[in-house]
Amino acid sequence: MKKYLMCLLISSFGSLFAQEKFTVYFDFDIHQTNSDSNEKLTDWMNHNKTAEVVRVYGFCDSVGSDEYNDKLSVQRVNSVLKILREHKINLSKTMETKGFGKRFEQSKIQDENRKVEIYFQKKEEKLSDKVAQLKVGDKLRLRNLNFYNRSGIVVPKSRPVLAELLEIMQQNPKLKIEIQGHICCQQEFDIEDIATLRCKTVYNYLIENGIAVNRLSYKGFGSSQPLYKIPEKNEFEKDENRRVEILILENQ
Repeated sequence: MKKYLMCLLISSFGSLFAQEKFTVYFDFDIHQTNSDSNEKLTDWMNHNKTAEVVRVYGFCDSVGSDEYNDKLSVQRVNSVLKILREHKINLSKTMETKGFGKRFEQSKIQDENRKVEIYFQKKEEKLSDKVAQLKVGDKLRLRNLNFYNRSGIVVPKSRPVLAELLEIMQQNPKLKIEIQGHICCQQEFDIEDIATLRCKTVYNYLIENGIAVNRLSYKGFGSSQPLYKIPEKNEFEKDENRRVEILILENQ
């Protein structure tokens, strides 16, 4: 199984740490995880063994009284915490836990309201350090490389990601890569070929800045290789499917 290494979004905790959110969903009026959510939570724990959990928030749908839902949301938090502890996930000494019940901005889709949100952080590893560890066939995922909607144009705040990738290619003259693009949400063919447009943006940027053509290739996969089944169940799954990855072809 090919290894996926993530370049995580830098948060307000500072440049040394990355923070993300993972969401666990629940069945109606139940505080224990079902088989599907438990499988996803286990997968998250297996891929985030060095994470430190800083906040765990519980939520409910709009059915029932405030008092009942307040209690249920806390039970959901405690259920998730029990699983995290059993798997020896690091819980911050200053971790915040809270049950919001139904007192939050509810989604129109009730299934999306029955949830626990896990906020976690990891020490950020430099992209260059990650590349040094990669072997032929490994993939490096470029998080925070964002584009304008339905286009191949990079948003201004994502330009440093391109600059960092360029620096890596300059410092590793024997490194050869394939730029791979993926989109989310649609099961049909990517008619506008957005995935390929985004790959080509990265490709052209590297070439325009002096990287040899024979070290680069690109390919758009549309939505044919989702990490999560389409249609996705929530925004987290959409974000995971919508990605640009670098496949290592040579790395001597």
